[in-house]
Amino acid sequence: MEKLLYQVEDRPPILTTILLAAQHLLAALGGIIAVPLVLGGALKLPPDQVIALVNAALLGSGIVTILQCKGAGPVGIRLPCVMGTSFTFVGAGISVGLEHGVPGILGSALVGSLVMIAGSYFMPTIRKLFPHTVTGVVVTMIGLSLTPVAIDWAAGGFGSDHYGAPINLAIASFVLVLVIAFVQWGKGIISASAVVLGILIGYLVCLSLGMIDFSQVRSASVLAVPQPMHFGLSFPISGIVAMSLAFLVTIVETTGTFMALGAATQTSLPGKKLARGILCDGVGSAFAALMSSPPVSTFAQNVGVVSLTGVASRHVVALTGVMLLLAGLFPMLGALVVTIPQPVLGGAGLMMFAMIVSAGIQMLGKTEHTKRNSLIIAVSIGCGLAVTIRPELLSKLPAFVKEVFGSGITVGALVAVFLNLCLPGRQIESFDGEASEEAGEFAHEPA
Repeated sequence: MEKLLYQVEDRPPILTTILLAAQHLLAALGGIIAVPLVLGGALKLPPDQVIALVNAALLGSGIVTILQCKGAGPVGIRLPCVMGTSFTFVGAGISVGLEHGVPGILGSALVGSLVMIAGSYFMPTIRKLFPHTVTGVVVTMIGLSLTPVAIDWAAGGFGSDHYGAPINLAIASFVLVLVIAFVQWGKGIISASAVVLGILIGYLVCLSLGMIDFSQVRSASVLAVPQPMHFGLSFPISGIVAMSLAFLVTIVETTGTFMALGAATQTSLPGKKLARGILCDGVGSAFAALMSSPPVSTFAQNVGVVSLTGVASRHVVALTGVMLLLAGLFPMLGALVVTIPQPVLGGAGLMMFAMIVSAGIQMLGKTEHTKRNSLIIAVSIGCGLAVTIRPELLSKLPAFVKEVFGSGITVGALVAVFLNLCLPGRQIESFDGEASEEAGEFAHEPA
């Protein structure tokens, strides 16, 4: 396995750390801002309330990212995890919000987060459901599910009037080639910061072509004072049920993301370590609700940054958390990053997400080549792709079914776990044995 440029516990020089942290910020910021914008648009909130949601989301994501990376007692996985508002909760959030408003969303999320907090105590058992074959499927599905997002970015943004315009595809291709060149032929910091360098050069090209709109920067306020409980809280039973279901789905997705991160950082992830990460997700979402932010979860796209650059330092991503916090306090900073044209992000994103697919394929390549394993891999990835490529497949089914099976990652993981448990010939692995085997492959730190 290729040696990492920076290990999990390494502390790069401060200027290098700032540059590397900015890469993760660029990869995550759009997704963090998108969730409150979608909720605000669906609920027809006035602009000042949408802005309050966005600022709270950035602030909450930053604080929980720091906690996840640095850790505090039993909370935090202590790996390079970027936390942000999750689209897993958008469907439930809109359905609750249309009837009970933003207070209903936040109150339901606060109570629903208890599901994830409680679930963290069962992670040693859940970990046993993810042997090497299942883990490889989940990691592959994470990359495959994210790839269409990068393609939409590269084309100019889904629903855009200029979707697929030649100029968009040319810029995305240019940035993609730059990132490939920096990774392949760059040395040291050049290779490690390939994503941010590619985005920066692409941004300058777009600026010279007059494609940058600075209106959001000019209209953004300089300082945003945190407003805990700004919208208030209410606790509708239907909302609590919907959010609790979304948190159950998130446990599956986040477990898969952690497994992908374990492979990318060459770190063993026994159940106790996973429990700390899931607990942080739950505690972080409860904190976010009190800060007037939608729930948060671990961002899979940032695993691609780690895989691509070989920078696994958790201290780098902790600084990304500080940057997110500052973006919440100083909205002008976040508004400036949002001016990056989507084709620029698409060129870099395609490379990052494809690296996750590559990591999953490598994991699957190490599994024993049996008919049983082939069935698990083929059927679970096929089912996951069905939902990813054709989400309207579930349009006629009840809302709770769409809530659970709306994500290709979740479908792929659940099908793989189910088949692994049900198909004859399953090898029973002791947890300690599995942990030891992984430790030999991904040796870095003790649990």
